[in-house]
Amino acid sequence: MLRKLYDWVIAYSAKPSAPWALAAVAFAESSVFPVPPDVLQVPMTLARPDKAWRYAAIATIGSVLGGLVGYAIGALLYDSVGKFLINLYGYGDKVEQFRAAYAHYGHWVILLKGLTPIPYKLVTITSGFADYNLFWFVVLSVITRGARFYILAALLHHFGPRAREFIEKRLGLVTLGLLAVVVLGLVAAVYLF
Repeated sequence: MLRKLYDWVIAYSAKPSAPWALAAVAFAESSVFPVPPDVLQVPMTLARPDKAWRYAAIATIGSVLGGLVGYAIGALLYDSVGKFLINLYGYGDKVEQFRAAYAHYGHWVILLKGLTPIPYKLVTITSGFADYNLFWFVVLSVITRGARFYILAALLHHFGPRAREFIEKRLGLVTLGLLAVVVLGLVAAVYLF
């Protein structure tokens, strides 16, 4: 089943709608969706290494625009939607602690957590809730999300054929490793949020 899903994503990468799907996942991941855009960016870049930079740009733009929606949820709808999403991910009791950290380290919070597997929606919603400066939120989001997606693009562009061969030979192990990174990111978020 895992092989079929991987083959489907690789085949889907060649379709004209694939960049739109990447943009939609990147957008949604920054505000409400739990799946990171890397799930599409990696196979799309492996299938079309010549478009690595384009895919990184699409993921960055989608992520930052989605981050604005997350910011709006935190700023305007925190008592309803924002609180629900934060509680859904199990971080409701840490929001005030995070808000206090924003007063002193807001720019570092955005820069560091935007690069990690910690769900970025937690940063975007809490940035709005903490009334972090919107201009700086956007600037720092472009920097951190761009760095994440462009570093991934550079690695895949450089190691593409070898990475694809490695992934295809060890798909189960790679999937397990990716799941471990996500779980570690969520666990880290509990202790670092």
